[in-house]
Amino acid sequence: MLPDVLTRIEKACRQAGRNPTEVKLIAVTKGHDLEEIQTAVLAHGHTILGENRIQEALPKLEAYPNLDWHLIGHLQTNKVKFCAGFSLIHSIDSPRLLEEIHKRSQTWLQTPELLLEVNMGFEAQKHGTTPNEAPELLALAKDLGLTVRGLMTVAPQDPELAQAAFAGLAKLRDQMGLEHLSMGMSDDLELAVLAGATMLRVGRACFV
Repeated sequence: MLPDVLTRIEKACRQAGRNPTEVKLIAVTKGHDLEEIQTAVLAHGHTILGENRIQEALPKLEAYPNLDWHLIGHLQTNKVKFCAGFSLIHSIDSPRLLEEIHKRSQTWLQTPELLLEVNMGFEAQKHGTTPNEAPELLALAKDLGLTVRGLMTVAPQDPELAQAAFAGLAKLRDQMGLEHLSMGMSDDLELAVLAGATMLRVGRACFV
């Protein structure tokens, strides 16, 4: 449950010599209905939620429009038009996506802030730009007037490979002069905190 996840984060922060307030928990509501969200997340006073898919997210944003919603899953360009209700999009991985967000945002009251998704494990089945291409995406975003706040990655399942991916993303973030690191999920959040994560995307552990 969510209180257990917060306890894990606090313990990991103490081990890393970090202040727990530096780490933001995004409770991922993928596959959970409004009643489950209310019971497992909102009842504990938590207001930062994440969704993977636009189709599943839209009715939840409509039901809870005043919460802090993050889009954490892969975003297709034809779905960008539905993104106005998100405060942060974690999964920017192509110039086309940036250009479509810029185009659509001209009619939005508020443009979401962005994270660049980097495939640090170089896994063919996963989305994300390469570490070498990330600076070019950042430059394009700046040219378009979009705000990039940091980097995101989905790490390999192997703990040693995950640790290397997290460390690599932290180094790249520092080189690019950005703030946030969105990395770590239910199974590897401690490793992510130790590596400097500022955002954790946790779904399953918040609902069991």
